[in-house]
Amino acid sequence: MIVRLVWVLDCVDADSLADFWTAALGFTREPFHPPYVSVRDPRGQWPELLLQQVPEAKTVKNRMHLDLRVNAMEPEVDRLTSLGATVLRGPFDDDGFTTTVLTDPEGNEFCVIVEPASV
Repeated sequence: MIVRLVWVLDCVDADSLADFWTAALGFTREPFHPPYVSVRDPRGQWPELLLQQVPEAKTVKNRMHLDLRVNAMEPEVDRLTSLGATVLRGPFDDDGFTTTVLTDPEGNEFCVIVEPASV
């Protein structure tokens, strides 16, 4: 039985990356207690994102990533890039879902997605 789901993201500078994800998700952050920083939804609706500081940098594509479902692509991508994200590709149509692939400041991929009107 799962008591609580927590997403863990390895990173080189957990303290700094927590600032990005806190702003990107509208979450609150806990103090850095090496090697971890917790980023939490203040409403308690979404899983905790736990940033784990590791010695090695990211070198290959993520096997799992976050999708941020939004109502409008351009303003959200603009907001995220102003926080330090980088656009890798897009926007493009992915079976009716408008998708842009970005990276956080350490190169971890995530997607911004606008769902089709019928979904």
